[in-house]
Amino acid sequence: MLKTTCIWLAITLGVLSGANGVFMLIAPEAWYAAVPGVTTTGPFNQHFIRDIGLIYLLMSAGLLVGAARPGLRVPLWAATAIWVSGHALFHVWEVAVGICGPSALLRDFAAVHLPAILTWLLTFWALPGSSAAKPQPAPRAHA
Repeated sequence: MLKTTCIWLAITLGVLSGANGVFMLIAPEAWYAAVPGVTTTGPFNQHFIRDIGLIYLLMSAGLLVGAARPGLRVPLWAATAIWVSGHALFHVWEVAVGICGPSALLRDFAAVHLPAILTWLLTFWALPGSSAAKPQPAPRAHA
């Protein structure tokens, strides 16, 4: 059950990251206008938005390949967790120095902070010695 949940979580995060990345690459101005709070962080910059869109596509690839290839989970999911955690910490810093108000933390939680938490949980689950690495007992046959 836990394995299935973790794999589906990685797939869901991967698909959502990929969709965000594609949106950023294909329609950066529409992405800029559509995502809550983005317009308050600075002027529109299509080059920067597309650069970050590429990062989201890489995150997507790491999450999806990790879901399919158990031996690659830890490095791919850890790399994703490191980047998305840095992104989340940058959002906290913006509040700490007064660039954004504290309400930005709540507004950004589902799209910024929660993915950081979830990717670390996936990474820790995939570490050798965790439940991901332990063989699951075969179900007992009922007579």
